[in-house]
Amino acid sequence: MSESQIVVKQLTKTYRVPVREAGLRASMRSLVRRAYEDVAAVQAITFSIEAGEMVGFIGPNGAGKTTTLKMLAGLLHPTAGEARVAGFTPWARRPEFLRTISMVLGNKSQMLWDIPPLDTFHVLGEIYGLSPTDFRSTLDELVDLLEMRGLLNKPVRNLSLGERMKCELVAGLLHRPAVVFLDEPTLGLDVSMQSRLRRFVLDYNRRHGATVMLTSHYMADVLALCPRVILIHHGRLLYDGDLGKLAERLAPFKLVRIGLSADRVGQELDLPDGVELLQRADDHMELRVNRSEAPALTARLLNTLPITDLAVEDPPIEAVIDQIYQEGDV
Repeated sequence: MSESQIVVKQLTKTYRVPVREAGLRASMRSLVRRAYEDVAAVQAITFSIEAGEMVGFIGPNGAGKTTTLKMLAGLLHPTAGEARVAGFTPWARRPEFLRTISMVLGNKSQMLWDIPPLDTFHVLGEIYGLSPTDFRSTLDELVDLLEMRGLLNKPVRNLSLGERMKCELVAGLLHRPAVVFLDEPTLGLDVSMQSRLRRFVLDYNRRHGATVMLTSHYMADVLALCPRVILIHHGRLLYDGDLGKLAERLAPFKLVRIGLSADRVGQELDLPDGVELLQRADDHMELRVNRSEAPALTARLLNTLPITDLAVEDPPIEAVIDQIYQEGDV
């Protein structure tokens, strides 16, 4: 059995936030008697991640995802609980720990705006104490994987958002960390660039066995990279397991999309029992059938309806996740 690279036990983070009513009088009163309330960002979450795993860490805005990552990266101290990352206590911030991890934030930049990326990479190589041989071999590998050799000598301010994100990934992986925290790495990128960065992360994980913890509001990122998801809501852990099994549990049905022959457009159709009509437009229909009965019901549809086209699909995973966000439970 592989060794757990990340171990979290009852991890909790509570912020003490000043509060006051609106208005001048309340503002003056708060100068002498300030009121506070406790806001629980993360509430006693427990999980472990094995070495080499790629895990999606998902939840709605304000769920506690980034707060958790910052604690695991040593940027925040927890209010309670404990965590071990690569054998270290993160908030101790030991140099050996910092050389083992990396955190890439989609909405933050560590690149220097007015100089070419290559200069920043050289600075990072010195900070991490990389030998010239290791620096050059790792840089060449990352640059080739990301197809960005033409970007190295351009000032960062002249690069597009997607090009800058490539540079951020190189900067974060230059020291070949064993644990990588990716927080919204494809934020704001177009579909093509999102796909390229996903392929890069997957390839990097396969080559080096890095443990990757990914947060993203783009479910396509999670589906492409993470067989396992950890879902939190209001700071509490709601689910830890296979994403496909979560969908089966919350959406035990299949969607059937069919095309009808032109001569039957607009006519009433006799649907078999157990089939629910979701929508009908022109010569297309969308039906919902029970997952366990889908094969038999689909066969009956083919035998009884003038079908010219048929597709059987799982419900969109975004709809399943949105259901959890709305209900706050699994």
